[in-house]
Amino acid sequence: MHIPWNDVELVVAVAETGSLSAAARRLQLTQPTVSRRLAELEAGLGEALFVRAVDGTTPTPFGERLLEPARRMAECAAEVGHAAEDADVAPRGVVRLSAAPGMAHAFAAPFAALVRTALPAIRLEIVATTRYVDLVRREADLALRWQSTARRDRQRDLEIVGEAAHPVAAFASPAYAASLPARPAMADVAWVGWCPPFEHLTPNPQLAAIIPGFAPAFAADDFLVQLRAAEAGAGAIVLSRMRYRHAPPPLLVEIPLELRTPPTTTHAVAARAALAVPRVRAVADLLAKELASTVPAATRARTRAAR
Repeated sequence: MHIPWNDVELVVAVAETGSLSAAARRLQLTQPTVSRRLAELEAGLGEALFVRAVDGTTPTPFGERLLEPARRMAECAAEVGHAAEDADVAPRGVVRLSAAPGMAHAFAAPFAALVRTALPAIRLEIVATTRYVDLVRREADLALRWQSTARRDRQRDLEIVGEAAHPVAAFASPAYAASLPARPAMADVAWVGWCPPFEHLTPNPQLAAIIPGFAPAFAADDFLVQLRAAEAGAGAIVLSRMRYRHAPPPLLVEIPLELRTPPTTTHAVAARAALAVPRVRAVADLLAKELASTVPAATRARTRAAR
């Protein structure tokens, strides 16, 4: 039976997002359209692909058998798109850059202003998210990722185009920092961190390993809310010491604490096929140059750095 690519794409979207409504958003369709098309596909196949429930969808055994070849088709379709775009002769159009919210705030957003000046025919879009964005399937063109994630990237058709290593430290508002003892212990500090469902993200596990009975004094599921709380004096936040020359003036000061956390390496990553597209290559080259220009802020220096 011939299955059109649009139907294969729909199956992959439903499986990866876990619901018809989320798949509709990814495919830029309405939920009734996704539901109708999936029902028509299942009727043609004579088998159900998903079990529908109130809390989402789960692939049936038959659906699971189709998923792996469907995912391979999705990756091949992305390569076809990149090959078609390779006909571009000048760097122009939209480039999507994925980054964790902290890095998006401190580095990617100021970098976007530089792109507008250096590459005026290119519009940079920032995808600020904690989830893994699949570059091979063109969920974004470029990504800024931590070292641990980059190891997984090397196993796929991806290339690291730039990197920067930077230590992490504790930062707080000047007023809150002044309220602490001259040599504070880790337990003396009120910490800003993540609340569910992101409590597994840095720095919560690292602080829990050091401080018995650790719980954040303030927690949020949004990095910018955490940062704003730290700036307002709600507590200290763990950030990178990376300082970017185009970033806005700093609002936080470093607290003299030994976190015993190894330096973090940020990698700029792209699908190899995407780098053949002039606009992606142009942004990738500029991104690599700007990452190389970042420097660790001096101890106790004022900074507004990325997590």
